[in-house]
Amino acid sequence: MGVPAELAERMSMAEQHEYLRARFSRRTMIRGGAVTLGAVAGGVFVPGGIAQAAVPTQASTRTTPATESVNGALVSPFGRHLAFGNDPRTEVTVSWQVPTDVRKPFVRIGAHPWDLSHKIEAEVRSLYTPAGVGASGDHTQYYLHAKLTHLRPGKTYYYGVGHAGFDPAEAHLLGTLGTFTTAPDHKKPFTFTAFGDEGVGYHGLANNSLLLGQNPAFHLHAGDICYADPAGAGKTADAGFDSRTWDQFLAQTESVAKSVPWMPAYGNHDMEAWYSPNGYGGEDARWNLPDNGPDKANLPGVYSFVYGNTAVISLDANDVSFEIPANLGISGGTQTTWLEAQLKKYRAAHDIDFVVVFFHHCAYCTSTAHSSEGGVRGEWVPLFEKYTVDLVINGHNHQYERTDVIKKNAVVKKLPIGGTAYPETEGVVYVTAGAAGRSLYAFSAPDSYEGHVADLDSVAAFVNTKDGKVNETVAWSRVRYLNYSFLRVDVQPASKGRTTTLTVRGIAETGAEIDRFTVARKAK
Repeated sequence: MGVPAELAERMSMAEQHEYLRARFSRRTMIRGGAVTLGAVAGGVFVPGGIAQAAVPTQASTRTTPATESVNGALVSPFGRHLAFGNDPRTEVTVSWQVPTDVRKPFVRIGAHPWDLSHKIEAEVRSLYTPAGVGASGDHTQYYLHAKLTHLRPGKTYYYGVGHAGFDPAEAHLLGTLGTFTTAPDHKKPFTFTAFGDEGVGYHGLANNSLLLGQNPAFHLHAGDICYADPAGAGKTADAGFDSRTWDQFLAQTESVAKSVPWMPAYGNHDMEAWYSPNGYGGEDARWNLPDNGPDKANLPGVYSFVYGNTAVISLDANDVSFEIPANLGISGGTQTTWLEAQLKKYRAAHDIDFVVVFFHHCAYCTSTAHSSEGGVRGEWVPLFEKYTVDLVINGHNHQYERTDVIKKNAVVKKLPIGGTAYPETEGVVYVTAGAAGRSLYAFSAPDSYEGHVADLDSVAAFVNTKDGKVNETVAWSRVRYLNYSFLRVDVQPASKGRTTTLTVRGIAETGAEIDRFTVARKAK
């Protein structure tokens, strides 16, 4: 993206951002390129059938190149994707994209497809990338967001997105409608799915088609979302950066994300130096995630939410990564402090049984590509063990791997396929689910998965430390599958004192089950 490699090696993400901005400053002033980020001008959907548009707290200021007026009837929205708000029982954000500027964007919402009388204003976040930043052409993207609040728990809503000239309530556009269902206000069975490292292509599309068939309540994407920055070093010198890859990605995932909240964590390929000093300015334009993360941490992909009896925590491992240090230490330790506060809060909550944590860089993996991240082991693993986290989901390594039950960097109990882990008394299970679509990596040991078990108690690996790679021989690699796959997790609540379970399954792109285990604890 324009910085000499030898210089980029010595620069932080913020320094590279400033370098790139200075290089393109004259062009930016002439053509008006900048990121436009305003407060969400979303709507309020009030129980009882009254809707009103929220008043924006900050007006959207267009600083992108001027575009000619286009008849809105000729512009079709695409790339719809949902996200929970801070409270999934009552808050959902509807987001989408349009290929050109439109007037008066909005969401219609109602309890039935024939009753979409509630019309809610949306906010436009325009994202400009000038020609010469990587492989991108002179390109402006328009992302739209409408935050819906005061929804009813456990209720299915119909919605349509539009703008002046394109109204989804018109009969010929009813096929563009989507649905979503808010989280329940009580414990009930549900399913969620997860993977990392999708990108754009056939295998990502194939996994998405299987995801929808699982009927998930939500989907977790453990970083490296679309690979607009294919180099992934978080540097302005990253070759091949192309912002238009996001257009393809959001179109590809729309079949799922238009009805299933798509909750991402950010990976190394999601740091894009042009847009902001932390690399996440582009992500801020594209996503509208819960805003309950650590104050002033500069990490918008750090948040948490509760669905039924399960708390989910998204972390940003770029903050602790020795392997790819572009954002190493960016939060100044506040992310780890926040994480412990969240874990403590959720473990004390009377209605939360399970805690699931997901992020990009692997705590434990034997891939020959990235293997394990020592920064994660040092900063977060002790907290996972202290607060008996039930499941940790990672990406980064493009394969499927699952550990035994681990505590203090050692196997507490072997966990064969079909086995049960008890985190309250044993330890933590880690799953690498990074085979969503990008090209696959390799293992140093043979595959071992359901129907093809080849147990080994000694596997060669390495861990990334502040001093570089350190080789290790590990005993915790229990399941290895080198092909495309994703996770399905079924949550089964129970009455107080009885056993409640998470049943975790690895599902291949073919639909075959490659792994299955259960996490169990006493229900509160």
